[in-house]
Amino acid sequence: MSRLFAPLGACVLLACAPVAGEGDAAAAGGDASLAGQALFVANKRGNSVMKIDLLTGRELARIASCANPHELATSPDGAHVALACYGGTSVDIFETADLRLMRSIELGTNARPHGIVWHANGDFYVTAEGRESLFWVRKPVDAPEAFEFSTGQRGSHMIAVSPDARHAWTMDLGSGTVTLVDLQTRRAPRSVAVGVEPEGIALSPDGKALWVSARGSDKAIELDPMTLDVRSEAATGDFPLRLAIRPQGDVAVTSNLADGSLSVIELATARVIRTIAVSSREEAQARAQVTILWSADGKRIYVAETGTDTIAEVDYASGKVRRRLIAGEGGDGLAILP
Repeated sequence: MSRLFAPLGACVLLACAPVAGEGDAAAAGGDASLAGQALFVANKRGNSVMKIDLLTGRELARIASCANPHELATSPDGAHVALACYGGTSVDIFETADLRLMRSIELGTNARPHGIVWHANGDFYVTAEGRESLFWVRKPVDAPEAFEFSTGQRGSHMIAVSPDARHAWTMDLGSGTVTLVDLQTRRAPRSVAVGVEPEGIALSPDGKALWVSARGSDKAIELDPMTLDVRSEAATGDFPLRLAIRPQGDVAVTSNLADGSLSVIELATARVIRTIAVSSREEAQARAQVTILWSADGKRIYVAETGTDTIAEVDYASGKVRRRLIAGEGGDGLAILP
């Protein structure tokens, strides 16, 4: 049976906001390896985007954005961050230094862009849920050129892109499918139904395994990227909304909304090897954890708790919540400065 959960202002550069504490939060963040690193957060209820210094946990900037912003992606050179305007029709690009809006790229009527990947090739790829399509945007900073590819599926929500940028995969919420799109030949897309209410999607760094999380069936499912055949399944925690693969390619984690946990899946064996409690089951619905993001070194997991406007920073080795950072209202989409 499907489980339903409640859906999860303009300002200028702000004075530093305090860190939401679990013990001495500022001290917890004082790891020299975090110097110069920043976390960007899309606040979907607050209609804003913000930048947090990861060394100190302090808010550096917050600006008004488009309505209902969702996913974020940073450029390979770290100079820009792209914001998918889920309540509108554009992808907006900001300077990472000060969050100055430098460009807005329109995708057309009813686009509702959501999932976004800024590829190592310098282009970005974004779903347009309202158009049942995805867009490949070439040279987004200097001379944007957008190419649309139909998925033919309802609610194309999240996206993954191959290392060579020849293929993309969407997770289609409305249709309950995964769709493979050929970005080079424009062959007809191929879609298959996967699990119950699939939503999360991630491709292994080597491009050889596609993983999805099916929130209605409490499973993570491995697919062959090109045939979309199911290879293996792993039982996760309750309501695995999102899935993210560690940059080192050894494990994936699912964000389990209903019980406040992360399920850690060993990719080589397709087996859950650990469960990390970010919050208790009793706290889970209030916290409403959604988006998860790995640090580049694979040592930390950032978990957006959209109900309490916080971002939990989890130490992967110990499984402990090191601190909670204050986000804006409905902080959801996350991106990190590479």
